[in-house]
Amino acid sequence: MSLQLVECVPNFSEGRDKKVIDAICDAIRSVSGANLLDVDPGISTNRTVITMVGSPDACVEAAFQAIAVSARMIDMTRHHGEHPRMGACDVCPFVPVANITMQECAELAKRLGERVGRELGVPVYLYANAATRPDRYSLADIRQGEYEGLAEKMKRPDFTPDFGPSTFNAKSGATVIGARPFLIAYNVNLNTRSKKLANEIALNIREAGRGKRDDQGQLIKDDQGQTVKMPGTLKEVRAVGWFVEEYKRAQVSINLTDYQVTSMHRAFDEVQEQAARLGMRVTGSEIVGLVPLEPMLAAGRHYLARQGRSQGVSERDLIECAIQSLGLSDLAPFDPDEKIIEYKVAAKGKNLRDMSLSDFADELASESPAPGGGSTAALAGALSAALSAMVANLTFDKKGFEARRLELNRVANGAQDLKKSLLLLVDEDMQAFNSIIEARRMPKGSQAEKDARAEAIMAANKRAIDSPMAVLRMVRVLMDLAAEMIDKGNPNSLSDAGVAALMAAACGEGAYYNVLINIDGLKDESKDSVKVYLSACSAEANELIEAVRLKQHALHKAVLAKIGPSLINA
Repeated sequence: MSLQLVECVPNFSEGRDKKVIDAICDAIRSVSGANLLDVDPGISTNRTVITMVGSPDACVEAAFQAIAVSARMIDMTRHHGEHPRMGACDVCPFVPVANITMQECAELAKRLGERVGRELGVPVYLYANAATRPDRYSLADIRQGEYEGLAEKMKRPDFTPDFGPSTFNAKSGATVIGARPFLIAYNVNLNTRSKKLANEIALNIREAGRGKRDDQGQLIKDDQGQTVKMPGTLKEVRAVGWFVEEYKRAQVSINLTDYQVTSMHRAFDEVQEQAARLGMRVTGSEIVGLVPLEPMLAAGRHYLARQGRSQGVSERDLIECAIQSLGLSDLAPFDPDEKIIEYKVAAKGKNLRDMSLSDFADELASESPAPGGGSTAALAGALSAALSAMVANLTFDKKGFEARRLELNRVANGAQDLKKSLLLLVDEDMQAFNSIIEARRMPKGSQAEKDARAEAIMAANKRAIDSPMAVLRMVRVLMDLAAEMIDKGNPNSLSDAGVAALMAAACGEGAYYNVLINIDGLKDESKDSVKVYLSACSAEANELIEAVRLKQHALHKAVLAKIGPSLINA
């Protein structure tokens, strides 16, 4: 149910002609689902770097349309610039942002490469995680000799392109397409003006390290005459020290080439340690450009854990902890809605989950059939998860519960994840219903139109079943979390844990109703595959709801037993 997001960063060999740059950008903007986030032209490099984010299919289409414009409007025989290049669209990487794997991004690169080669007649080489051979992993290796050496290089049998013609395309050159991890441009601020001290830290932390010296201070060479290196403390890190006149301070400027290997918080903590050894202090840090949500959440959890606090707090609380702990507002206010990719591309004001309680209740009470019971059931589940997280967090810091902190943290984190998933399903249920309405409005004049409409209606009805089924499948976990808090949570929050169980049961019953009524909408479908699907859904839904009812009965008795028979009878 989670939205897949991919970043695409095509680089074009034109940084001076506004007409060409605008035409490339317009091609990207014309594709629905592709969000153009940044355009960075350089006059001396004669190169423009474009950043877009969106769904995988949209980014592939937008990248193709942009490359097609560059092939039409850029003439490489006349191109000059300081940056290495070999084609009109020089390089085009896909970068996983949310709910998409590196392998999936590599497949996107291959899809785009095949189409560029076939339709535009431009030779395409795959690199990085999409590379088809080890000697093409590095962009620098593929681009060696640049455009000027490309014609001769393509005559070699080992330099046949992965897609497109094997002959030199003088006007467009060649394009390199691939998949790579997200690169975070991250600068750590120091309370000094000394570029030398900042660079000392950079040499200590960067993966490439520094040249090794002997007792006389001379660089040590190996048998091939190459300088022997002493690697730095952090993997997948490039770094340099510099002084920024605008800020009146030095920074350690860092590129995190794979934040899953070295995170922002790991880099920040390491620079803090290195700075302290040199008599300096870190005052904060800045993210250049945008950042995915995941490393921000990881930083929040890291610093909450260091403080001995529960990590199972809301997403916004995790982000606020990261902002404060990393000092991201040291130089300028850090706005998560502008700096975090997933937030920047999110549709504002269009989601039920973003409404106020009053607005949601008003929308629910209107004459519109959606949102309805399905969205309300998902919301009940989200509220159940929120209550379980609350009880876990309230218990976490309570004296006498120190031994349970690990499991309380697990409950709180699990509940927060469920809360987020169920809130997404609040919107999905409404969208599923709307897709049925849209399908029924399709034309039905010709037989082909009738067939297309029938297929669309069937797909929409299946979506309307799948949404409450997804909710129903989560209820057992919701009830398990509530049960743990009834049994092991702060006794003062027993009623909250009991209500968590009640809301989970209401969620389950509501989702069950919606599964049944949408199954009924397809009961006359004659296809055997659909009959099998409906039978399986019906059997699973019946099994799940019976388990929910049994669990709720047991939890109801457990809560009453803990409250005390004397109070009940009174």
